[in-house]
Amino acid sequence: MKQIVIISGKGGTGKTVVTGSLAGLAKNKVMVDCDVDAADLHLLLHPDVRERHEFRSGQSAVIDKRLCKECGKCAPLCRFAAIRPDFTIEHFSCEGCGLCARICPHGAIRMDENVAGEWFISDTKYGPFVHAKLGIAEENSGKLVAKIRQVAKELAEREGLEYVIIDGPPGIGCPVIASLSGIDCALIVTEPTLSGLHDAARVIGVAGHFNIPVKLIVNKHDLNPAMTVRIEEFARRSRVTLIGKIAFSETVVKAVVEGKTVIDYPHSPASDELRSIWDKLK
Repeated sequence: MKQIVIISGKGGTGKTVVTGSLAGLAKNKVMVDCDVDAADLHLLLHPDVRERHEFRSGQSAVIDKRLCKECGKCAPLCRFAAIRPDFTIEHFSCEGCGLCARICPHGAIRMDENVAGEWFISDTKYGPFVHAKLGIAEENSGKLVAKIRQVAKELAEREGLEYVIIDGPPGIGCPVIASLSGIDCALIVTEPTLSGLHDAARVIGVAGHFNIPVKLIVNKHDLNPAMTVRIEEFARRSRVTLIGKIAFSETVVKAVVEGKTVIDYPHSPASDELRSIWDKLK
């Protein structure tokens, strides 16, 4: 079983479009959307949810009104101002440090585990799909990424699937690192802009730190040929294989608007290039 993650270093490069296309090309695979803060691969795969699970992470304070004497010792010590004047907790302000529970002389404050989001196992026309949704203002997205990756890996092993194809989050933060752990190949999608080159270089550096093989795609390469040349030169200096350049195409725009993958339009240049990229990856 091979695990491939598609990452970008920044948002808006076309990472999910590429992932959806690979989902349509690969056989015997499970797809994973690790961009749990802003998941959107489901817009192309149209999943039918068959399992739904809570994701619990972190703690928040809860005041038991039956025990609370409203002595007022807790509120001045809460540096996050999470304790309201009526001695209830503002959930979005509470950081779960637990100080209020420790200093309450009446034992009226307890720390409860948060329901921080949900994760799902779904069926699609392309195969099984594991995805998640992190709650508003919730933390530990890296932990949720690690959870759904583990679920996908176990599913692939149980069903004898050949690939795990992962739509990774943008940037270089904790969820990206969780997406990269134990990966066989990181496919980086960039765009011909200065910020695209800068952020691709950063995420290549992160992948290199973990000794993960890296391949590079330039999306919409024909919109800025001079910058594309700079990216090609950077790839050569960095010894990163450039395995594809996708031209700007109205077919891609049409596919996104209609909630389809580019592979659903088999006679387009973008579809041909994506097939070539998948052949090289294999």
